[in-house]
Amino acid sequence: EKEPARMAIGSDFVFKTKGLTKIYRRGGQEVYALRGVDFQARQGEFIVVLGPSGSGKSTFLNIIGGLDVATAGEAWFEDHELTALNERGLTQYRRDHVGFVFQFYNLVPSLTALENVALVTEIAMRPMSPDKALALVGLSERQDHFPAQLSGGEQQRVAIARAIAKNPEVLLCDEPTGALDSATGIRVLEALTEVNRSGGATTLVITHNAAIRDIADRVLRFADGRIVEETVNATKKAPAEVSW
Repeated sequence: EKEPARMAIGSDFVFKTKGLTKIYRRGGQEVYALRGVDFQARQGEFIVVLGPSGSGKSTFLNIIGGLDVATAGEAWFEDHELTALNERGLTQYRRDHVGFVFQFYNLVPSLTALENVALVTEIAMRPMSPDKALALVGLSERQDHFPAQLSGGEQQRVAIARAIAKNPEVLLCDEPTGALDSATGIRVLEALTEVNRSGGATTLVITHNAAIRDIADRVLRFADGRIVEETVNATKKAPAEVSW
């Protein structure tokens, strides 16, 4: 039964979703977080996802990242049907293919920047060296510092280095500049665009900050559990050209 769907995906798309729906039950009520999202992403694309709180963008990211499960619809990563995987399958998918960056850095306080990155490379299938990952985000000089000795922007760049050190095909970022001022946020966006360019990871960045849309290949806007607008940028700005 599955073969025709698999053929239709084509190797071109890293992600494809069809009718992706998520319903939460709160008390006796059903709350729709996603209402039938159709989406596809090509390898190496840099996609910015905009929308107000509660529009479904984080739920969407969590489902394609294997952190949450859909109520209905399909989600595919390459030729893997994510919506058909059990918990163990999703854990393996996350471990082998996905790098996550969240608003809060979740670094281990008692480990240096280098050791925080090395935590991931020890379990990855094809890791890069931790010092190379830190060099990519411009933190070679800070690799022996502990999180408490780093600024917020530096801690976020360590978190990005940790995410990319396993050489993921996909980098999923939820409000990576949410806790940062404009100048610091730009350094973080530069790290993400550099990683996307050099490593070719398909990159999705969720933000409520519309200024960031200019650095994307494509911009999606979520509202009320749906993608309501999709824009392709004819030209991309460098992060340094963006301010908020």
